[in-house]
Amino acid sequence: MKTSKPKETKTESNYTAKDIYVLEGLDPVRRRPGMYIGSTGPEGLHHLIWECVDNSLDEAMAGYAKNIEIILLAGNKIKTTDDGRGIPVDKHPQTKKSALETVITTLHAGAKFGGKSYQVAGGLHGVGVSVVCALSTWMKAEVCRDGFKHTQEYAKGKVKTPVKKGDTCKQTGTSITFEPDPEIFKETKFDLKRILNHLRQQAYLTKGVRIKVIDQRETPEKSYSFYFEGGLASYVKYLIRGVTPRHPNIFYGTGEKDGILVEAAFQYTEEYECFEESFTNNIFTGEGGTHLTGLRTALTRSFNDYAKKNGLVKESEENLTGDDVREGFTGVISIKLREPQFEGQTKARLGNPEAKPAAEAVVSETLADFLERNPQDARAIIEKCILSSKARKAAKIAKETVLRKGILDGLALPGKLADCSSSQPEESELYIVEGDSAGGSAKQARDRKFQAILPLRGKILNVERTRLDKILAFKEIKSLIIALGTAVAEDFNLEKLRYQKIVIMTDADVDGAHIRTLLLTLFYRYFKPIIEAGFLYIAQPPLYRVQSAKNISYAYSEEEKLKIMKKLPPGVSLQRYKGLGEMNPEQLWETTMNPANRVFLRVNIESARDADKIFDVLMGSEVFPRKKFIQTHAKKVRNLDI
Repeated sequence: MKTSKPKETKTESNYTAKDIYVLEGLDPVRRRPGMYIGSTGPEGLHHLIWECVDNSLDEAMAGYAKNIEIILLAGNKIKTTDDGRGIPVDKHPQTKKSALETVITTLHAGAKFGGKSYQVAGGLHGVGVSVVCALSTWMKAEVCRDGFKHTQEYAKGKVKTPVKKGDTCKQTGTSITFEPDPEIFKETKFDLKRILNHLRQQAYLTKGVRIKVIDQRETPEKSYSFYFEGGLASYVKYLIRGVTPRHPNIFYGTGEKDGILVEAAFQYTEEYECFEESFTNNIFTGEGGTHLTGLRTALTRSFNDYAKKNGLVKESEENLTGDDVREGFTGVISIKLREPQFEGQTKARLGNPEAKPAAEAVVSETLADFLERNPQDARAIIEKCILSSKARKAAKIAKETVLRKGILDGLALPGKLADCSSSQPEESELYIVEGDSAGGSAKQARDRKFQAILPLRGKILNVERTRLDKILAFKEIKSLIIALGTAVAEDFNLEKLRYQKIVIMTDADVDGAHIRTLLLTLFYRYFKPIIEAGFLYIAQPPLYRVQSAKNISYAYSEEEKLKIMKKLPPGVSLQRYKGLGEMNPEQLWETTMNPANRVFLRVNIESARDADKIFDVLMGSEVFPRKKFIQTHAKKVRNLDI
């Protein structure tokens, strides 16, 4: 096995029209865009940019490009430019058209299906730029090659102009400018934050390549530049910002096995969550795959071997499991191989079986060396894994005590739960309310057929700082878990959820906001599939009751209160609700629980990693990041109770 650092070398080829391989036509893309870009929502819209950038990154990985630029233009247009070789413009032997026109207007046409133009490539399907062409109202390609600039324009996948040979140019490269088709995409406005996050990630993965983003949609324009020499080690350092590392040195290992280049980096933190990212040829594989499995296997085996060899655990003791090893782990693996096999058109999971032994071998060898050279890091990591193992065993005992079969089957629901009569989850609602007073009002106000009430006494445990065995000993959380019916942790089963609307209903004051945050933390950490399925809501009780004579109105915000009061004569009676218990059952039903009138906010996770970071900052044990967050966002706060 060769474990030397992989070098970025230029492949020996001329890269001409004969290197472009044509498989089929372009027509299906406009009919079924979701098959090619995943969706026609924001993800699919931004996927158009990624497809163009992937082609530029392929040039960079082949050693031909060093600079990539993305410009957000007025009118929802995007321009991507690289200083690579430029798409060939000579006549294609199969289509008898220029290679440029063939690549851009033909599905599955590209240099990645054969020949030696690309040893590794991200856009393996060869659909990238052609799909962008098909889903754009207008697109222009500009290629600097052979001393001249060549230009061609397109519309909705069709050629608008022939390839025009223009002025001379000394450099080489390709520019693609496109405008997404509003007939395909309901929203065509690009999100700068999403673009920056993705391209920052790509810059970490392609060290030595400069990626520049310019937003010209507003004056003055904004410019951002990403360039990292440290590669994945720099990326891990970025990912763990704001949390406490468990050990000082970031592991970084790279090597080659059977023609597959493997690069991995990780560091453990004092958090309990595990964060893993995996990439193949710079494509993010959000659902993992064989390379991630190889990394996990290498970690578990290496730590067990080191722990036994150095007497950190006894030979007679159980081995550390994969779950023990992943607690507090933040790591990234990136592999590059010639013919990746992805499951699904959007490349979410790697399927190549040979990637597992390659990743496992390279990580095992480089990690063994890291542990021997850094014994203090090794001890700190393994001590955390051992602590995780003990907590896992304690949690297992606690779960067996709390989540007995009879309880899971709904035979012993908590006494404080006022359940609904319906047994159909799709129509059943569970209201989580604070205190017995609000619980009493809610029980009287509800529709018993489909609305259940679970009152909680006081503030629940902050699960961000607590292991599962301690969480399961907390009475209020235990009641909630039993009421939900799903079990928890690795035993969690969404299909056993007893309610498909779970509503957090707390008072409109500081204590209510705190309880709501604690509950959101619990659901995010231990019941995330409930959020992802769209089953978690926040009730919006009114802030004010406005009465003029016999006319009664409810205001759910300060702005709404002012609008109502402007329409009424003097002598208005105004009541500010701070607690649900202040409402009588009829008012609570009419304003907050009646499906015809109520206002619910559905909880969703736009970015799991960003959400994870915010929970770490706001609910974690470190004071300084929380103080900094509050100072940064203080001016944006509304409806702060003093």
